[in-house]
Amino acid sequence: MAKYEIHGGTPLSGTVTISGAKNAAVAILPAALLVKGTCRIENVPDISDVRILLDILEGVGAKVSRPEPGVVEIDSSGPINTSPDEHLVKQMRASYYLMGALLGRFGKAHVALPGGCNFASRPIDQHIKGFEMLGADVIYTDAYVDLKPSEFGLQGNRINLDVVSVGATINIMIAASLIPGQTIIGNAAKEPHIVDLANFLNTMGARIYGAGTDTVKIRGVNALKGGTYAIIPDQIEAGTYLAAVAATGGNVLVQNVIPKHMECITTKLQEMGARIINYDDSIRIQSNGHLRYTTVKTRPYPGFPTDMQAQICVCMSRAAGFSRLTESVYETRFFGYCTELQSMGANIQINGKTATVIGVEKLYGATVEAHDLRAGAALVIAGLVAEGTTIVENVHFIERGYENLVDKFTGLGASIRRLED
Repeated sequence: MAKYEIHGGTPLSGTVTISGAKNAAVAILPAALLVKGTCRIENVPDISDVRILLDILEGVGAKVSRPEPGVVEIDSSGPINTSPDEHLVKQMRASYYLMGALLGRFGKAHVALPGGCNFASRPIDQHIKGFEMLGADVIYTDAYVDLKPSEFGLQGNRINLDVVSVGATINIMIAASLIPGQTIIGNAAKEPHIVDLANFLNTMGARIYGAGTDTVKIRGVNALKGGTYAIIPDQIEAGTYLAAVAATGGNVLVQNVIPKHMECITTKLQEMGARIINYDDSIRIQSNGHLRYTTVKTRPYPGFPTDMQAQICVCMSRAAGFSRLTESVYETRFFGYCTELQSMGANIQINGKTATVIGVEKLYGATVEAHDLRAGAALVIAGLVAEGTTIVENVHFIERGYENLVDKFTGLGASIRRLED
């Protein structure tokens, strides 16, 4: 198994370029199955989740090519198998978007339950509710989901989500794009990658309105055509580098970002003492590494993202005073990485959904284990801050969502390398 060796204590400086958004890519790539033609998708991150998805798409019959770095072409005009490879599907969470894509275009799907990071119970009941409201008969077991039209057929409908769910919003949007009639999603999630998916589908001929608000309307069309689309920059990758600079100190220009998407993160880093300068498509962060305490509660967008919870916790561990971090999306997300940070000298006390983080003067190098994608990124930041050498194990989790992380941090002056056992 691969691991990272990090020698901490060096401020970061230079320029880092952010890749395409993981959370947008893993929705847009399955959605390409809706298109009877070729989609050219640009700014695609080269990460393991994307590679697995492309293998799944090839496995069901799509023609997939990579004509140049960062570009993927998908032709789904030929015969498509509506039962994707079970082994591949189980390797990642976002494979559940295949359900919406296959149901929408072919009226049926048989998809194994997804895998991915196991930091919380993440049911798909809102996805199932949406499919049923669209007229699907659903068989849902502990191993797979089977979808087919009910006796009344598939038809647009009003679907009010019981909780704000990014995954359900996306899956319903994908399916409804080719289902007759109008579908209205109430209490919809508003994350930037939902808007990006809607823009992709509309570029291919869909009729989706209101993405980015809590009410999304989809008017089903007969077919989608091929076209070209570029994925937005990755909000969470950018936030991870910003948090790293805030914690270690330094002066870094983070480019290929949408500053508006970053405000929920940059405002907190400013509160903690970092200097933020926004440009049209980049952000400069300057920090002396001496941070102030703050309070953070994760919320759906435009609130502070749950995917940045672990990274901001590392910043809090070095901030003067008592910080408070409350997780309102995935209540068990603290467990695992907080124990690893404590082994490095962090003072973190967990009480239910809230962690109290008391800033310490130093973190110390240790051998730690990544338990999920974002927790792993946080441990990398901790290693960059810590005195001595840190070994981060299970880095396959990190590489699910970060493209060229070692090279990018090395380019900023960090001492980090990837080792193979």
